[in-house]
Amino acid sequence: MSFSPELIAELEVLALFNLDSSQEGIKIHNTASPTLIAAAQRLHEKGLTDQPDGGYLTSLGHDAVESVQLLQNILRAPQPA
Repeated sequence: MSFSPELIAELEVLALFNLDSSQEGIKIHNTASPTLIAAAQRLHEKGLTDQPDGGYLTSLGHDAVESVQLLQNILRAPQPA
């Protein structure tokens, strides 16, 4: 299974969220790239955020961001020699 450009854009939007504070959301402005605007809309339609332009994470969205951050940490870790 490969990652589609749409899925990658959704992962990029999810990576913008800060899990250190449940009171901190994001806003994808109308001046952002059409790709990010569409990704934010799709995440909302999937029930991961409470607003079509970002907003706050739902419980499912919080789980998704945790997974995205875990994957980023694994892939960024130095490889053993």
